[in-house]
Amino acid sequence: MLAILATVSVVSGLWGMVAGPTGLPGVGAVHPTVDSEYRFANAFWFAAGIAVWWAVPRVQRATGLLRAVLGVVIVGGLARLLGIAVSGWPHPVFLGALGIELVVVPMVLLWQARVAEVAS
Repeated sequence: MLAILATVSVVSGLWGMVAGPTGLPGVGAVHPTVDSEYRFANAFWFAAGIAVWWAVPRVQRATGLLRAVLGVVIVGGLARLLGIAVSGWPHPVFLGALGIELVVVPMVLLWQARVAEVAS
């Protein structure tokens, strides 16, 4: 599961950097400021995936890194909730992402904590 999450992050982060926000479902041309910010944010998403890939073979020891990176993903999900409250509902693809950010990722963090506890 962790490797799948990392792969999604790397692929979608790379796609976001290269395609920009016009690669999103239901989005047309955007202001250059939004384009710039979107590509910048996707560089972090890409880097987070690389960091999690690095942690996969050492999942029982990479507790600090995984908690930091996956914690940021949860904060991103909370920010997405704020966006829904302020701007309305996004494309259904992003509701799926919200479910991953606020349900799957916390479950992965709990799993990793158990793995680390058993390994120590």
